[in-house]
Amino acid sequence: MEGHRPQNKDVNTTVMELLIMVYACKTSCAKSITGVIPYFPYSKQCKMRKRGSIVSKLLASMMCKAGLTHLITMDLHQKEIQGFFNIPVDNLRASPFLLQYIQEEIPDYRNAVIVAKSPASAKRAQSFAERLRLGIAVIHGEAQDAESDLVDGRHSPPMVRNAAAIHPSLEIPLLIPKEKPPITVVGDVGGRIAIIVDDIIDDVDSFLAAAETLKERGAYKIFVMATHGLLSSDAPRLIEESAIDEVVVTNTIPHEIQKLQCPKIKTVDISMILSEAIRRIHNGESMSYLFRNIGLDD
Repeated sequence: MEGHRPQNKDVNTTVMELLIMVYACKTSCAKSITGVIPYFPYSKQCKMRKRGSIVSKLLASMMCKAGLTHLITMDLHQKEIQGFFNIPVDNLRASPFLLQYIQEEIPDYRNAVIVAKSPASAKRAQSFAERLRLGIAVIHGEAQDAESDLVDGRHSPPMVRNAAAIHPSLEIPLLIPKEKPPITVVGDVGGRIAIIVDDIIDDVDSFLAAAETLKERGAYKIFVMATHGLLSSDAPRLIEESAIDEVVVTNTIPHEIQKLQCPKIKTVDISMILSEAIRRIHNGESMSYLFRNIGLDD
């Protein structure tokens, strides 16, 4: 879980401080309380994995209970997280800023192909490719073994079993485990610039494996673009030593230390859209302007 990592102590402390401040405003009879959380913490834990908890739902309930009346955030890991709140949620998008960076900072971007590092992020890649009028490639399969189901305890029954206690009709059928094929690329990247798009860069192993595969397939430059650059642990060092030419993230999360460790990390400023969202909410103006030309798959 994200909260089990040492570097997330600051996140948990900040969340607790936020809840205390919101509750203080509520008990002081504040008319409205708007929370601005560019990166919503624990957003990856928005669905039940095995028998785990849905932490983003818990966090949403805590914020609403504390007294939050409006939330401004950016690029939620899953848009359905908005449904965890019983208050208005404005899920702003960073895609216009990232698209602008591609057009202005990559001179020969017309020779690029947008890459999804997994089929799950193909819709986001397609949305970028359509607006830039570029081709798309999808990386399928895995470079290493996926997490085993052995860790969840389903293969470790009690030593003593009472066979009479289990009714024959309740016997659960044995399912064949899912196996992903070796890593492959669907689409042509030979002699092209490969731009991998995603929403979060935290553990970079999957990005490094994707970059190696793209290099083998003939891509001569590799960019990685994402909204939230967590870049935890030794990610900066791994990026610096990898085949990736540039990692572009927004400033939803401070990453000055990581940039000092790795010059390949570049930052796109998205403060303008956050400030405009705050101004519009405060003045009771429409938020639709901030979502113009935004696709559902961004």
